[in-house]
Amino acid sequence: MIMPILIYPNDILRKKNEKIKDSKAPEIKALIFDMLETMEASGNALGLAAPQVGASVRLCIIKINGKTHILINPKIAARSWKKEISEEGCLSFPGKFIPIKRNYKVTVKTLNKNGEKIIIKAEGLFARALQHEIDHLDGVLFIDK
Repeated sequence: MIMPILIYPNDILRKKNEKIKDSKAPEIKALIFDMLETMEASGNALGLAAPQVGASVRLCIIKINGKTHILINPKIAARSWKKEISEEGCLSFPGKFIPIKRNYKVTVKTLNKNGEKIIIKAEGLFARALQHEIDHLDGVLFIDK
């Protein structure tokens, strides 16, 4: 089911989101499926966080280089000193693109869609997308940067 994307200034976008206790729960599996469908329908989005579709849980999806990453309870474990400024957009801010300074590399600890602990090391655009989506889970928006 394609879900409506919340547009700023919706209050849900500013909330710190709850950890997912059971990553295999049917409602989480359904949310992942609906978020994937919503992201596909949105066109050229790199990522989508659960609060953007009204779900206050720590879940986000990033699709980059033909690979889809489903992150449950992600946490940035390490950041590079090197930073880079690049233009970002956000589905919750249609048509708005602003230059944002982000860490060039990050290491993220997360659960995958099967509930397994994984570590993702990313740089460049993938690292930027991870930081953007994980910020959403903490109620931080790119306009805050």
